[in-house]
Amino acid sequence: MASQISAGAIAAIMDGSKVSKPVLQIVACKKMQASNAKKPVDRYRLLLSDSVHNCSVMLGTQLNPQVISGYFHSKAIVRVMDYTCTDIAATKKVIVILNAEVIADADSLNNELVGQPKLYQPGSASNQPVRQGAAQPKQTPPPMASPARKPGFQSNIQSPASASKGSYGGNFSRVGAGMNNNMGSPPKCQPVASLNPYQNRWTIKVRVTNKSDVRTWSNSRGEGKLFSMDLVDQSGEIRATAFKDQVDKFFDIVEKGKVYLLSKCTLKPANKQYTSIKNDYELTFNQETTLMPCEDEDSSIPDVQFDFRSVAELQDINPDTMVDVIGIVKSAADVQTVTIKSNNREVAKRELMVVDDSGKVVNLTLWGKEAETFDGSGNPVLAVKGARLSSFNGRSLSVLQSSILQINPDIPRAHTLKGWYSSEGFQQETQSISESRGSGGGGNTNWLTFQQVQEQNLGAGEKPDYFTVKATILFAKKENCMYMACPSEQCNKKVIDNSNGTYRCEKCNKEYNEFQYRLLLSCNVADMTDNQWITCFQETAEAILGTKADLLGAKREQDEVGFNQTFQNAIFSDYIFRMRIKMETYNDESRMKCTCMSVQKMNPVEYAKKLVMDIKTLAAS
Repeated sequence: MASQISAGAIAAIMDGSKVSKPVLQIVACKKMQASNAKKPVDRYRLLLSDSVHNCSVMLGTQLNPQVISGYFHSKAIVRVMDYTCTDIAATKKVIVILNAEVIADADSLNNELVGQPKLYQPGSASNQPVRQGAAQPKQTPPPMASPARKPGFQSNIQSPASASKGSYGGNFSRVGAGMNNNMGSPPKCQPVASLNPYQNRWTIKVRVTNKSDVRTWSNSRGEGKLFSMDLVDQSGEIRATAFKDQVDKFFDIVEKGKVYLLSKCTLKPANKQYTSIKNDYELTFNQETTLMPCEDEDSSIPDVQFDFRSVAELQDINPDTMVDVIGIVKSAADVQTVTIKSNNREVAKRELMVVDDSGKVVNLTLWGKEAETFDGSGNPVLAVKGARLSSFNGRSLSVLQSSILQINPDIPRAHTLKGWYSSEGFQQETQSISESRGSGGGGNTNWLTFQQVQEQNLGAGEKPDYFTVKATILFAKKENCMYMACPSEQCNKKVIDNSNGTYRCEKCNKEYNEFQYRLLLSCNVADMTDNQWITCFQETAEAILGTKADLLGAKREQDEVGFNQTFQNAIFSDYIFRMRIKMETYNDESRMKCTCMSVQKMNPVEYAKKLVMDIKTLAAS
């Protein structure tokens, strides 16, 4: 196997020749120090040898799993399937490995190094032989003498003919003329993975995988607007953001899925709190930024780069982390409308249960239009890039505005999951990581009966306790089920009717010409052991009654029969309740108060599966 190593390939690549699938040996592997110490992105360097020379190369982040798993290891021989080589300084180049495979492990070579390679120096060995289809360096006239130029150093400036045939970025002859290029030749592109703050002149060829809407802000320092986009090439991905005037200049030009030439942006450390992009840096558009669409589609640039984590792995990841996940939609709840407390805005919400072949299930929340239009029929494969992991309900996921959501994507992992679920996954017993088994701290599925709640004396401590129960509504109290509330944002206080068409809010110290109805519903619910009075606020009350508060208020004023029928329709319905219970004191009298935090219509199939698992657990004990 040692005889297959492409001797002289490193010198040929560094000299500008295109070497087809060179065979090299891994001398060492090193993890690079991240620029963002708080939330670093793992990057690795390999020291590769061609038996004549060795040099340090960068690995694309998509190859990180091969390093972590030990697939890439010292003294192993690899065939480099795809790579890029680009200038990062006047006399410095970097090779980025985009794809490679191990063709011989270290054991087959007795863990020995092939040859006696020396560190590659520019101009030191440009005439070494190249095997395995490597192209010989082209013979060029010697450069003009210059005191600052080292002997044998070749100029990085290419002619238009040679630049259009470069190993990275394809043919730029139709789009390069609009770029700032003093020599008149098409721009020479470099990989996204090689960008760093020490470079001033660079051009990247990237595909837009995601584009946000224009968002505005207003604070004490002023107001403005922005939009962001996610960019990808063969080596990695990066986020770019445009502010204020740049929004007007570029927003209508940028199209999702299109390929562009981008240059002259500001490069700065990335804020990992708001993105799952695997890059230590992000780009900001400025007055000199140039963005040119590529007329010729480049199929070598991927659409989206995923770094999937299995559902089981989510249990070991810190909350508030942005992750990429893929799984089968096991079930999808109906759309609900919730009110965002920060701005009193109503938004659609849908809960999904997502499972993968690790045998674990996680709750995933869709918002807005995605929640309204999502169709979960047929158990589709759902891939999400940049979902936020939360510790709410054990572990749960939420799709953000910046997230990328794909249904039944045409990728190998999606086909594998679909085949698994169709053959065995649909009947396999699964365990939800969104279920917390403790009796305090807000766990969603601390399943208890009302009798067990009393026996365990829940709610008697300093902090409230939480539990989940399957119960039936016996009675919904119509009297005092709603009140007239302040119509202003972030205020739900009761208003006083001035009897002159105006309503006063004591908290806001204002008078309004209108009000909004808020629900405060008392219900008596029962399971097979006992019954309990519970309090339901706006969202949970609307879910139980099946109507909006303003419509119910109108019925109370204009349609008494319809109003009464709404309450009649609500009773004897089964729900899964998440409860908060706490001992409260009012007028020196202590009483246990049980508040409904969330409510869902009982899914008979899922609840039956839970009962089967409970029976098996009892039988095993």
